[in-house]
Amino acid sequence: MTPNKKQNMSATKNLVIIPTYNEKENIERMIRKVFSLPEAFHILIIEDNSPDGTASIVKKLMDEYSDKLHIVERKGKLGLGTAYLTGFKWALEHGYDLICEMDADFSHNPDDLLKLIAACQDKADVAIGSRYISGINVINWPLGRVLMSYFASVYVRFVTRMNIMDTTAGFKCYKKEVLSAINLEDIRLKGYGFQIEMKFTAWKHGFNLVEVPIIFTDRQEGTSKMSGGIFNEALWGVIKMKLRSFFKKY
Repeated sequence: MTPNKKQNMSATKNLVIIPTYNEKENIERMIRKVFSLPEAFHILIIEDNSPDGTASIVKKLMDEYSDKLHIVERKGKLGLGTAYLTGFKWALEHGYDLICEMDADFSHNPDDLLKLIAACQDKADVAIGSRYISGINVINWPLGRVLMSYFASVYVRFVTRMNIMDTTAGFKCYKKEVLSAINLEDIRLKGYGFQIEMKFTAWKHGFNLVEVPIIFTDRQEGTSKMSGGIFNEALWGVIKMKLRSFFKKY
């Protein structure tokens, strides 16, 4: 790597957006882990009024990481998609170059942030932490949930024609140019369908989506937020999204 490229990497402003709802068992460990990585990151917590005191833990850590740790508090549990949209807008307003999204529960390995950042510093406009690009790399999920997730991506590929193996992946890194080009106000889906719609919209804009292999490990602490309604939204929402795309200019 040339000295100029090293200098450019160190000057890049990287942000990790982490939505939280009842994550007191995980959030301090996650924050400390991200800040221990060799690449410099800032963290933005989107906190949905957790009754378990998650926000208080974050605020105490802000005294220690005053310039790097930030929080946006919302009035209630408003949905994964709206949490990330709030975070994306905040990131653009504050001048970040690479914007990552990940879960608080260690199902996404924080060490893999380095791989996503590296992909975007290479040729990716959107780097996707993919469970399915090199086989099925999921640990501690029941077989039924693995099959549901895998075939959901098969279904999305069939409807959208995107050549993405893990279309519902929620561990990603965006270049700021991608989020600036997308009309965030026009993103309709709120649950895991949101992850599909963001990829589809970036793809329709002509951005380069690159899948990076990861191993997904189901949470050890806290309670899963997954529900049947989330998958139902994605099922029908993908068809509506595809139909809307016929009438939109990208």
